[in-house]
Amino acid sequence: MVTIRHERSYDTTARERLLDEALGAGRFAKTAERLRERRLPADKLAFVATDKGRVVGTVRLWNVSAGRRRTALLLGPLAVARSHRNRGIGTQLMRHALGYARLHRHRAVLLVGDAPYYERFGFTADKVQNLWLPGPVERERFLGCELVPGGLDGASGLVSAAGRAIPKPDLPALVARFGQPGKFAPRPA
Repeated sequence: MVTIRHERSYDTTARERLLDEALGAGRFAKTAERLRERRLPADKLAFVATDKGRVVGTVRLWNVSAGRRRTALLLGPLAVARSHRNRGIGTQLMRHALGYARLHRHRAVLLVGDAPYYERFGFTADKVQNLWLPGPVERERFLGCELVPGGLDGASGLVSAAGRAIPKPDLPALVARFGQPGKFAPRPA
């Protein structure tokens, strides 16, 4: 049985493996990735689908500015393991993520994806006509969904990253805790 839950720190390796399998290394070259890099997902808006404890699906939402004076979330990536596709897990993840976004009073969600798939969740290109992303994207794949009526009214301008940055490591504290650099060099076999 598939369960959807909040992502936990120990899910990182399995999530990244799943994304590599589903999307390939090219996922890091995508324009939407520019809005996610060096950022943490929006608070309480990162989810995994598990089957018998194994991560088989993932979706995350990120804080962005939707042009001037508008906040929104950026959804993605959404991925499901090959072994679990065509079982409705992607749909469950989408509904779960959008439900939590509404619960946390977010007004709108943006994404880059296939319109025929995402239209059923309320996504359309109409509300994002006056927005643009920080890199190339096929215009018909840039979609928005209002979680509240008017959530994207008047949105115009560049979509940019917002929210919490990934904290930089405190290198002096790490050295003090674990010893001098180079001290943990691999031993010869």
